[in-house]
Amino acid sequence: MDGIEGSIALVTGAARGIGAAVCAALAEAGAKVAAADLHAGTGGDVVPYQMDVRDARDVEEVVTAVERELGPIGILVNIAGVLLPGAVDDTGDDHWRQSFAVNADGVFHVSRAVARRMTPRRAGVIVTVGSNAASVPRVGMAAYAASKAAARMFTRCLGLEVAGHGIRCNVVSPGSTDTAMLRALWAGEDPDEALSATLAGDPGSFRVGIPLGRVAEPSDIADAVLFLCSDRARHITMHDLLVDGGATLRA
Repeated sequence: MDGIEGSIALVTGAARGIGAAVCAALAEAGAKVAAADLHAGTGGDVVPYQMDVRDARDVEEVVTAVERELGPIGILVNIAGVLLPGAVDDTGDDHWRQSFAVNADGVFHVSRAVARRMTPRRAGVIVTVGSNAASVPRVGMAAYAASKAAARMFTRCLGLEVAGHGIRCNVVSPGSTDTAMLRALWAGEDPDEALSATLAGDPGSFRVGIPLGRVAEPSDIADAVLFLCSDRARHITMHDLLVDGGATLRA
């Protein structure tokens, strides 16, 4: 795609799930991909970097290394995230802080480090992979939803600040996607029954089902990210693209 081939792309949370799919899609489109994750050893046609998005100093060091070794970063995709479910009464301070440390602070740390370098170059694209839980309340997911909402609004505010420098910032908000994170929520349940419940929804927990009748694959999210990174989306910024099969009813 125009605007991707030959670019240097930094992807966080790159080791598995949506992150791995996005790395593969960007590499196939011709980008040189720096695949950053807390756990080193991502595969495929990418350059792995070990990075803890919770640590601002570590982020700065890795971003510096990527630009020194690969070249100026033209694309950033924030994907690193954690889901620690639980009712508010049962949510400990540590789970709350961990949710925000990765899902919100991590997006801030990496976006700040990269945007500082993009600004004088007057070019760049930042995409944050959020969640449809950022716009619709979810039972047992207060910490996750709140931290994703913070990342969503941060990315849009950043987009407003850097638009004059030719930098676009957008959000892709998946719904239920077939990843290890989703399957962890189904732990202890029959997989077929859990899938059916996800598709049908649960009135008891005020959760709408998925109108399209399918759970997303990581590649579905990667396709949306790829579009927003490309020149085909050159006039789109501060947008939140829901990729959830209609589950939020566009709330």
